[in-house]
Amino acid sequence: MTILVEVEHADGRVEERRIDIERMYNFGSATRNPHDAKAHQEEVADAGVGIAFDIPAPRVYPISPHNLVSDNEVFVHNGETSGEVEIALLRDGAELLIGVGSDHTDRQLERHSIVWSKQAYPNVLARRFWPMADIHDHWDDLVLESWVDGRPYQHVGVDIFLHPDDLLSAMNARVAALPARFILFSGTYVSVDKALGFGRQWRFRLSDPKLARSIAHTYTLTNILEEIVEAHRVPLAR
Repeated sequence: MTILVEVEHADGRVEERRIDIERMYNFGSATRNPHDAKAHQEEVADAGVGIAFDIPAPRVYPISPHNLVSDNEVFVHNGETSGEVEIALLRDGAELLIGVGSDHTDRQLERHSIVWSKQAYPNVLARRFWPMADIHDHWDDLVLESWVDGRPYQHVGVDIFLHPDDLLSAMNARVAALPARFILFSGTYVSVDKALGFGRQWRFRLSDPKLARSIAHTYTLTNILEEIVEAHRVPLAR
């Protein structure tokens, strides 16, 4: 799958680049301190989600690359879906690029299968990336944030998560034949009020205070099931 991205360098220069990604993966519970992952685990557990604790963290979920979009509209089938701001690592051969995205998840389906729920809706990606080489010396200063319908939803420093070098090391240990070009979503952190949020408009951002810049994206949900006359809606589950 070919994606078009913008690579912003530390000197402000921006170049467009087409990258043929072969695979996409999502991590779960990829925090430096395992205890820091517990709050988000409890957050989803409260919604009825069962986590495979018998699989060592970070847990890796392979996602179809066709589920990667940079659209401003995402189509859903119910009101219980929510985004999760995450670091997006893009491996382009020998180069590592850093961006930000949202793993948008169907919370109803997640109660039955985390793996299947991550295929139901896309990973939404901001098109802009930074070379890891430009931010390696101040990586822990970066900040992730998200909002739903204008209210703060998540706010966390990237230092909560495994360093990109360690994320890639974990990938090499978990994927039998890791391709040269792939994208990895880092996993997420608990919301500010420690409860899953639902809403129509989602916004996420990665900020670099040292270089005074940020990458952000906004998307809006459209519930396409509501377009069907109620008497003719096929139930989501029986």
